[in-house]
Amino acid sequence: MDTAMDDGKPSRRRLKQRYPLTVLILQRLGLSAGLLLAVSILIFGGVEALPGDFAQTYLGQSATPQAIENIRSQLGLERPITTRYFEWLGNAVQGDFGKSWASGNSVSEQIGKRLGNSLFLAFCAAIISVPLAVGLGMLAVHFRNRIPDRIINIVSLAAISLPEFFIGYLLILFFAVKFGVASFPATVYDGMAFSDRLAAIALPTATLVFVVLAHMMRMTRAAIISVMSSAYMETAELKGLGAFKIIIKHAAPNAIAPIVNVVALNLAYLVVGVVVVEVVFVYPGMGQYMVDAVTVRDMPVVQACGLIFAAVYILLNMVADLIAIIANPKLRHPR
Repeated sequence: MDTAMDDGKPSRRRLKQRYPLTVLILQRLGLSAGLLLAVSILIFGGVEALPGDFAQTYLGQSATPQAIENIRSQLGLERPITTRYFEWLGNAVQGDFGKSWASGNSVSEQIGKRLGNSLFLAFCAAIISVPLAVGLGMLAVHFRNRIPDRIINIVSLAAISLPEFFIGYLLILFFAVKFGVASFPATVYDGMAFSDRLAAIALPTATLVFVVLAHMMRMTRAAIISVMSSAYMETAELKGLGAFKIIIKHAAPNAIAPIVNVVALNLAYLVVGVVVVEVVFVYPGMGQYMVDAVTVRDMPVVQACGLIFAAVYILLNMVADLIAIIANPKLRHPR
């Protein structure tokens, strides 16, 4: 038995040495799946622990105890929580989140429409904020400790300090109310022209860009400055290369790992953290759908939205982790 154990350990060690990237990818996938399972337990248990009762809310204060009991029996709420959890999890893995208690519609169909709206909003904010953040970060490094760098830092600090709902209300006040150049609320619907859809989401997109831009820009600046202190950067300077050329061709590619991580975290926020922005602009996305469900304690909808938000966040973090490992060979052989 000891020999078998001794043989097993070296074999696993040899596997890690021969296929380090494959092993790390499998480990990250396993950790992500385990984390999502743990999150599903927290989501289901947390929603169950919410105060109030759907049957009471649905029927009103004048409902009789028998009527409330009948509704609970129809929904299967009298069964043990563990039985209901495993049934819900098994169906969720197959893409079936059940039916909404409030409307009776399929939760999966409703989420499909809402998730598409949220992803469209997040995508529009991402294609603006990511290139702009990286560009401003490199510009701040080029003019380090000079007026452009200080202006960018001051504006970014102000953006980080302001909550997204405050920024949203300011944009509504100036651009929708006073100047009338933007639409409010941000209403979109099936069959809407692409140009009209872009015009409708202009203000919520601007709010999200303003919120995530500052963090990405500051992390890009910090990562590039860290690389600029390396010895080979001094060699590039001694060769007579221009400062901006050194940043673009040498510093930025070597700082890609931390930049990708912070970009992925902010992309996850764009999808997961749009709840407040969607409520402010009355945008028909996942966040608005979840908030409406919470008010009536529509548990299937709340649980489905929570699980999808968690899955998106975990997935984007895993992708960022894998990209950082691929970009930095040192991470493939941790000590």
